[in-house]
Amino acid sequence: MNDGPPINQLRRDDPQPLYRQIKQRIREQIEQGQLGTDAKLESERELEKRYGVSRITVRQAVRELVQEGWLLSHPGKGFFVARREETYELHLLRSFTAIAEAHGRTPTSRLIEGRICPAPAEIARPLFLPAGAEVVMLKRLRCLDGLPMVLTQDWFAAGLVPGILELDWSTGNRSLYAEIRDRYRLRPDRGRTTLSARLANTEEADLLELTPPAAVLTVEQIAYDRQGRPVNMTFSSHHPLRYPLSLDQRGGRDDRG
Repeated sequence: MNDGPPINQLRRDDPQPLYRQIKQRIREQIEQGQLGTDAKLESERELEKRYGVSRITVRQAVRELVQEGWLLSHPGKGFFVARREETYELHLLRSFTAIAEAHGRTPTSRLIEGRICPAPAEIARPLFLPAGAEVVMLKRLRCLDGLPMVLTQDWFAAGLVPGILELDWSTGNRSLYAEIRDRYRLRPDRGRTTLSARLANTEEADLLELTPPAAVLTVEQIAYDRQGRPVNMTFSSHHPLRYPLSLDQRGGRDDRG
């Protein structure tokens, strides 16, 4: 039986590769509400038939939509439209774990690197340390519901957090701020945050599942205790679509022109 030509034929004379045309059409369906949040995407076989292409072409389109945060993959079940309206508040004194749980998400982490080393100049100065003083560095990949969201590097003066590398940072949702508060009696009270954006480096693109060239949101933070002493310094790279940031701003009575 002849089923006729595939519907939604792609433009073969278009300079865009076929997978990008498919990707754009699925994105448009999501943006226009034709595919709502949590809606199940057609199967690979159905997409092959719809667009008249190979399975490899379909998989490339779907793979990039997952990497960019438009779709979620549930092995054995298929692909579903991701929630995109949610943003995550940027708060110096609130941990990734606490923010995730407040949003009803499941936070986990993976230890990428942990070491004690002489402080680089750009770390020693803001931590009020002499050049070459020993510091602890923890690099972790933070995830929500199993998806990579943020790559963080935390720096401490080694004398403030003895034995911190002996804790199990490799799995689970251990909160760094909870540990330094309960174990070392360090209580961040205020701080400074710098926001920026740049192209992801090779490590960031790999760990955050980005397709180069891709941008990351970068956050540099330094926290101080009530006496104005530095507690720690953090550098983080955020997936721009999976983990968009929001910042509440309030002006004083004399701030309006």
